Amino acid sequence: MKTKIGLLYGGKSAEHKVSMQTALAVIKALDHSKFEVHPIYITKEGQWVKGPLLTGPVETVKELEFSQGEALSPTALAPTLFQASEQKGPFDVIFPLLHGPNGEDGTVQGLLELLNLPYVGNGVLSSSAGMDKVIMKNIFAQAGLPQVHYVSFIRGNWETSPEQAYAHVETELGYPCFVKPANLGSSVGISKCSNRAELAAAFEEAFQFDRKIIVEEGVVAREIELGVLGNDYPECSVAGEIVPKVEFYDYKAKYEDGNTALIIPAEITEEEYKTLREMSIKAFQALDCSGLVRADFFVTKEGKIYINEVNTMPGFTPFSMFPLLWKHTGVEYPQLIERLVELGIDRHTQKQKIKHTF
Repeated sequence: MKTKIGLLYGGKSAEHKVSMQTALAVIKALDHSKFEVHPIYITKEGQWVKGPLLTGPVETVKELEFSQGEALSPTALAPTLFQASEQKGPFDVIFPLLHGPNGEDGTVQGLLELLNLPYVGNGVLSSSAGMDKVIMKNIFAQAGLPQVHYVSFIRGNWETSPEQAYAHVETELGYPCFVKPANLGSSVGISKCSNRAELAAAFEEAFQFDRKIIVEEGVVAREIELGVLGNDYPECSVAGEIVPKVEFYDYKAKYEDGNTALIIPAEITEEEYKTLREMSIKAFQALDCSGLVRADFFVTKEGKIYINEVNTMPGFTPFSMFPLLWKHTGVEYPQLIERLVELGIDRHTQKQKIKHTF
């Protein structure tokens, strides 16, 4: 019997394009003799469209962009959207290949929980907390994980007193600093600031993508990342290093112009790796994660290690850091996908043991 898998991708998010590339890569890597692959496309406008059964790999993103048709909500579609067919019944597992808001932030995970469907990756709490950089950093602080200094702002407060906000950044953090939307990934809307004029422009840019932003102290450090895989007993990959050829690792460097070198394994000491591994697992458990995360760190030349963030649905093409880290650890891309499917089904099975009456 093939495992019936529903691939959920696209999304009403600035990271729609990234999600499409992820879906294309996963479909190419899946063993179609083991999996029955059903695409579910979420358009940029937020419509959910179930595509035809895929009997083999597809070559272009365009083949995964199905016509929108009538706008329907996922709950209205639930009886047909989330099952292979009337004869074959519901999917064995849903694989949400979604990045950013309306997909990686716990919203879709909540829907799947309500429908009692198995799914790959992090649950509602870890997804939402991991998406919001401010909440995530507050949890990490409570867990005792070292971080660079940061402050956050709500759009309304900034609009009321912009100069006060800029002065607060200068007092608490100084320059250089980084301004980021709180609820977005893929380096969208991020700016590095060296003076007041750049800071004001960065606030304007970041607030286009979220009502909340975070400003972080700039540090001179190497960017080291680890992959974490598992549920209750997570394991870590080897460490990798990101070396941008530009000033910082922005969206273009990640996805468009190739101005980035990925060094795997990273040249670090055994003691540094031990610390990074322990911090990765501590962060994973602090957010109650499951399935996968990529844990990102700063390592200074003085040997100080700061956790930057975790990504609960990291870039997932074969050339993205997370799959490459596991490849160098001995887990090839198709095996990694199968392992994640197993972890999603196992977590769902464990949750069915919970009593709901007394």
